[in-house]
Amino acid sequence: MELSVLLFLALLTGLLLLLVQRHPNSHGTLPPGPRPLPLLGNLLQMDRRGLLKSFLRFREKYGDVFTVHLGPRPVVMLCGVEAIREALVDNAEAFSGRGKIVIMDPVYQGYGMLFANGNRWKVLRRFSVTTMRDFGMGKRSVEERIQDEAQCLIEELRKSKGALVDPTFLFHSITANIICSIIFGKRFHYQDQEFLKTLNLFCQSFLLISSISSQLFELFSGFLKYFPGAHRQVYKNLQEINAYIGHSVEKHRETLDPSAPRDLIDTYLLHMEKEKSNPHSEFSHQNLIINTLSLFFAGTETTSTTLRYGFLLMLKYPHVAERVYKEIEQVVGPHRPPALDDRAKMPYTEAVIREIQRFADLLPMGVPHIVTQHTSF
Repeated sequence: MELSVLLFLALLTGLLLLLVQRHPNSHGTLPPGPRPLPLLGNLLQMDRRGLLKSFLRFREKYGDVFTVHLGPRPVVMLCGVEAIREALVDNAEAFSGRGKIVIMDPVYQGYGMLFANGNRWKVLRRFSVTTMRDFGMGKRSVEERIQDEAQCLIEELRKSKGALVDPTFLFHSITANIICSIIFGKRFHYQDQEFLKTLNLFCQSFLLISSISSQLFELFSGFLKYFPGAHRQVYKNLQEINAYIGHSVEKHRETLDPSAPRDLIDTYLLHMEKEKSNPHSEFSHQNLIINTLSLFFAGTETTSTTLRYGFLLMLKYPHVAERVYKEIEQVVGPHRPPALDDRAKMPYTEAVIREIQRFADLLPMGVPHIVTQHTSF
């Protein structure tokens, strides 16, 4: 009885806290939009078939720039090429801030490239892009890594001997391995237990983050964070991955040769040593751990999901697959792996890849942004 009373009081307190949210005027003058309800915002006006359909319907009534309330949170939506270009291209600096994804914030806490803002984001992005380029991105060495990984994939598929196989795990493995080769300086066997465990933690976290319970948590985290749910499992999973990254960093530190950096972690450690006397340096241990996690998040899931879409679409449209196959046979042939130099000679295959990316539309609503300064738009 006492437990039920306590739960009721906790629920009532949480609801009252959410109901006394700040008045919309405290956010400045917001664009027009549907009238929100207390606590629920515009949730009851959303199309059950998905948020995107709802936003397109609101666009017809309110124009390319409008405000919706996702629960108690006001969000300005940009629809249409011109509005998005004006914000993210013409006013790129003002709109460059990264919005929070609440379920991941306890882990990231503004560290790493993915959710950092201001100078930290600029420093980490510059370092990551430059270092990944030095260790292969955009150069022949990464092309060779991809070719080697593709050959490993082919060998794994051959082991099935024509039996049905779910390639989801393999697609995750090849994309993760290419990133691992740049970050950790090595690839992993597909049956490596640490590799399998880390991949499983990533995949489980992606599924949890995409779940309905996580979407509800995103809207009402101020109240739901005190209760069990997917958010706690996501936190546990990501912290476990961070512990693995931290262990790898320590092994790198023990074997570091300043004259011959092997990978991204070595290069970062050298930057840390170089700037250790600078109290404002962004090259901290925490930024290294979270930035490594960010690179995995940004590079693994999107690429492997695009590959799955590509294979599914080829199965659905075999005449397209046949034409792609013929072009590959004509340009590449059976005796060597495809290379980046072949791209200019394969316009149909290039067009199919672009159409797969357009059709898959992995992030139809983009990622959340915040403005870094007062902005008129």
